[in-house]
Amino acid sequence: MAQESLQLAEYAAGLSLRDIPGPVIQRAKDAIADTIAAIAFGAHLPWSRIIVGYAQKRGAGGKAYVFAPGGAKLQAPAAAFANGSLAHAFEMDNLTWPNTGVHPGATMAMPALAVAQERGLGGRALLEAVVAGSELMIRVGRATKHNNETRGFHAPGTTGPFGSAAAVGRLLRFDAPMMLNALGIAGSTSAGLLEFAKSGTGAMVKRLHLGRAAESGIMAAHLAEQGFTGPVSVLEGQFGFLNVYCGEHDLPALTRGLGSEWASLRIMLKRFPVHITSHTSVQAIEDLRREHGYAGSDVASIAVAGTPKMASVHNIPEPADLMLAQYSLPFNVALAHYKDARDPASFNMKNFNDPAIRALAKLVTVTVADEAAHGHTIASTVTVTLKDGRVLTRRVDSFKGTPEQPLSVEEMREKFLLLTRHCDGKAMARLFERLQNLENEKSLDFVKVDAAKARKAVTVKRAASAQKKPVKRAKAR
Repeated sequence: MAQESLQLAEYAAGLSLRDIPGPVIQRAKDAIADTIAAIAFGAHLPWSRIIVGYAQKRGAGGKAYVFAPGGAKLQAPAAAFANGSLAHAFEMDNLTWPNTGVHPGATMAMPALAVAQERGLGGRALLEAVVAGSELMIRVGRATKHNNETRGFHAPGTTGPFGSAAAVGRLLRFDAPMMLNALGIAGSTSAGLLEFAKSGTGAMVKRLHLGRAAESGIMAAHLAEQGFTGPVSVLEGQFGFLNVYCGEHDLPALTRGLGSEWASLRIMLKRFPVHITSHTSVQAIEDLRREHGYAGSDVASIAVAGTPKMASVHNIPEPADLMLAQYSLPFNVALAHYKDARDPASFNMKNFNDPAIRALAKLVTVTVADEAAHGHTIASTVTVTLKDGRVLTRRVDSFKGTPEQPLSVEEMREKFLLLTRHCDGKAMARLFERLQNLENEKSLDFVKVDAAKARKAVTVKRAASAQKKPVKRAKAR
């Protein structure tokens, strides 16, 4: 036996920042900043408020921030639970490309940041931990071949505890045996069912899965720190994670390229607040509409040829709520014909109930492309038939935000400020700049999201100014 779990534990325990190339460190910074912005945007939503309320009641008195505007300080596990859930509150958090079923920012970077704030650690330690956790967790995701979701598990809820435990263990300077115990414990906390996508109800639970994964990794690391043990073959064993959760899997992927290939460079930042399976199709619609100038009312039908997952799990023509709408490929394609799909504010109840968008979603058919059926692509081909008889087709296999087309620092900043536009603008601009220089930060207490100043006070001040000006002009006459 190759003892893959041990190899990963040894790697995560021994990784040093000086061994990490600059582009990998930058991708870690981007994932952290991107996740904080996603949390700040999603914090106001009803399901997020429930999560935060629960976390505040059970985790008060800590040093780790919840990254909601004006968010409280909580104990690290509670902060990680809240931040992990809120990061995924509106389908804006980062993942990998190709999709491996992991969400590095929500399930791994946020628990690492919570523990770093709790323990008074700095930016260098955080970046080291985030890369270690990312390298390990992405390989676990690759090894699943996404068959955990084929079996009905929500992948990030199952892979997330491993990344969280590894990142926190690296922060706490675990040796390899202690890291292996943390991974062994984390494996027994993997959870998350996809039934919300089939029943048409209960989609709030989707957000919970990532928060629980983030929290579970901290628990696993804290227990391992105290001498608690877990199975040394948690990933590869007969009743280990891959055999139980996935069945068919790619065991060599756990250690393939370990130490030479940087899996972290495959982290992808979303441009659209929709499930990743919709991104290539929505991009195709943007391209076609820009090129041909047609309107949503001109469309007779839309055909999407993509992956088996697009045609099954995400083929939801009539989503029952806004969360399922973001999970629905037909709805996302329809909305992109009428609204700016890059702006998360476009996904609101008014647009969810818009008769034109709902009607167009019913005209979308989703099938499996021949190349996707054989596992050769993650692309989608979109064919739009217009009422005047024109047939427009576009194939998309990459888009801005993928590793092949990474966002520039300015594009990253634009997205960060868009998602935090309801917060204190100057404070958010400063926060973004400091996050871009994390390795020079000795303390992480500055990482918080400041609420915007009360609008009422601003309005009163403006009203008072307006009353004074006419008086001055009268005296001048």
